[in-house]
Order: sequence, then structure tokens, then C-alpha cells
Amino acid sequence: MTTLMSSCFTYTTVVGKGGQSGQSVSKWNNYVIGGLIPVGVSDPKMMANGATDYTVVTSHSFVNLLVQGITFGIYAPTTTTVTK
Repeated sequence: MTTLMSSCFTYTTVVGKGGQSGQSVSKWNNYVIGGLIPVGVSDPKMMANGATDYTVVTSHSFVNLLVQGITFGIYAPTTTTVTK
């Protein structure tokens, strides 16, 4: 039951003036063993594709938490969204 009640986190970073156009791209970050070991982590600067003003939001989505629960925390993804 505590797995279902675990809190979500969201981390937001604003670069320059932040996202202005509303165009966004999302990518999963891959971690194992409850998020302790990164296997594949996205690069927000690369996802911004040369933009100087963008907003980065890293969070656990419902699907991320569902996958983490199904794998008993062995695989713990997060989602990074970059808005230009």
C-alpha cells in the first residue's frame, strides 16, 4: 500500500527566459535499483536543439510509477520534458 501512496516529485529548471514557444519534447530517463544507478539519462541541452531559452521539467509520471511498481523498483524511470 505504501508503494501506491509514495509521493511524486517534479524538478523544474528555467534556462534564460524559459520556454516561450510552447514546443516541447519528452524523453524517459532510465534508472535501476530504485533510481540509484543511472543507465540512460537525457541531455536537456541537446533536447533544446540549440535554443537559448527553455524550461526543463523532470518528474515521475503515472506511467513511470506504474512501471516502477510492476518491476518492484528494479527499473525506475523518470520523464524529462523540455519546452522551448
